[in-house]
Amino acid sequence: MAEDKNKNVGQEEVDVITLEFEEGEPVDCEIMGVFDVDGKDYIALIPDDDSDDVWIYGYKEVDDEGSFELEDIEDEELFEKVANEFDSIMEDASEQ
Repeated sequence: MAEDKNKNVGQEEVDVITLEFEEGEPVDCEIMGVFDVDGKDYIALIPDDDSDDVWIYGYKEVDDEGSFELEDIEDEELFEKVANEFDSIMEDASEQ
């Protein structure tokens, strides 16, 4: 589902993964970060599609070599909780 790579943006190197969806072209996404909510990891991604969207998925490391899986968050209440935590993290980061 995802391929991990690096991309240089100006002088800064960012982590990028490529998501492959069933119905369309692959989409490169910048990894904003991995964060924890109630003991489970989630990842925030910015798609390289000129939108202001942020995509949030469940994140699960599958081996010691850095491979991982992304999981859709299907429960709406859980998604809202995770999205609110992400918003709080971003607000805290912007205040520093």
